Amino acid sequence: MRSPDGLREPGGARPPEVEIVVPVRNEERDLAPSIRRLHAYLNDRFPFTARITIADNGSTDGTWVEALTLEHELSLVRAVHLDQPGRGRALRAIWSASDADVLAYMDVDLSTDLNALLPLVAPLLSGHSDVAIGTRLAPGARVIRGPRREIISRCYNLILHATLQVGFSDAQCGFKAIRADKARALLPLTQDTAWFFDTELLVLAERAGLRIHEIPVDWIDDTDSRVDVISTALADLRGIARLDYGLLRGSLTVPVLGDAGGPPPGDGGRPRPGLRLQLLSFVAVGLVSTIAYILLYLALRGTMGALEANAVSLLATAVANTALNRRFTFGVRGRQHAARHQARGLLAFAAALLLTSAALLALSAMSPSPGVGAEVTALVLANLLATGLRFALYRRWVFPPPPADPESAALPPLAAAPLVGTVLPRSGGAGQPGGGAR
Repeated sequence: MRSPDGLREPGGARPPEVEIVVPVRNEERDLAPSIRRLHAYLNDRFPFTARITIADNGSTDGTWVEALTLEHELSLVRAVHLDQPGRGRALRAIWSASDADVLAYMDVDLSTDLNALLPLVAPLLSGHSDVAIGTRLAPGARVIRGPRREIISRCYNLILHATLQVGFSDAQCGFKAIRADKARALLPLTQDTAWFFDTELLVLAERAGLRIHEIPVDWIDDTDSRVDVISTALADLRGIARLDYGLLRGSLTVPVLGDAGGPPPGDGGRPRPGLRLQLLSFVAVGLVSTIAYILLYLALRGTMGALEANAVSLLATAVANTALNRRFTFGVRGRQHAARHQARGLLAFAAALLLTSAALLALSAMSPSPGVGAEVTALVLANLLATGLRFALYRRWVFPPPPADPESAALPPLAAAPLVGTVLPRSGGAGQPGGGAR
């Protein structure tokens, strides 16, 4: 049964094909305009049956009253109230109980252009993909937002690529969808109740081998957003650490639900990450190390001289930097050769020590009392000069590529081998099993 406006009633004989959840908390001002705009789009331009679920999670203003009013006025809309706040908690509760084929969500500010909704859900309804996400970082995306949020978002995604080696480009865009049958298998594995929830679900989906479809979106930053960007970013970093620890230790087991990728291979025969992933990981680790290095230098500067504080800070962060790059940038795990890697890493950092010490001496020669700010600037610039050399040393000397298989190396060149009566295995090129790019 359909309502007079052409949309299926939420309580009709058949469940909707798509359920769109809009999590809200204290959004009484923006809720009605956004929901009416979304409803009008679905009514006029969306070819599938749908339901809009307003998920009020812990509002203390008039949001819940506004949600009930919209539910009464618009046949497609229903309102659900949860006493406890948390976007992840709301999505998990509603998605777990949904009867729709595809589950989606979007932020109430509708920063993402609604024209991307149909391309988002169509591959899931057709069975082509299992998960779909909007991305602001892929070619074709058009994004308008401030520099602070741009930098934080890009750094977060770099860290995510470096630590968990994910393949998707944008984890934080509030515009995602998943097939309901896949969600039912993965939702019990999620733990986060706040903003990290969808990143966690994406990582689990990729580890389960699900196909993730990315949609470049037009996205305009909500300048009135009340999200605490710094505290949210820190909570996300804690979530990354928890998730990586669980996957590494084996306390988090992800079922195999598809064959599109899956978890990185184990230590035995683990392939060396490609240059692009190495660079991304190296930059992310370097950013974290530099922040720690400067903070430690500032803490020590009051009790010791500039050269001494620099040496201690550099030594302390060098050990951590080498360990992180060993694990994430070059994919080396286990304790074998760990001491040798650390020793070589310290030698690689000797270049940074020489450059930073020279920078401090030069600064002191130009000004007897340069000030801590000038010292920090000189140290950061000197470290940047040493970065390229350090990466080259890491790649070729500290963590060299594994030697070629001696048996494979002993084989004659293919052109010189007799081919009469020999059937060569077909390589996985484009159009063949195992070939092509995902």
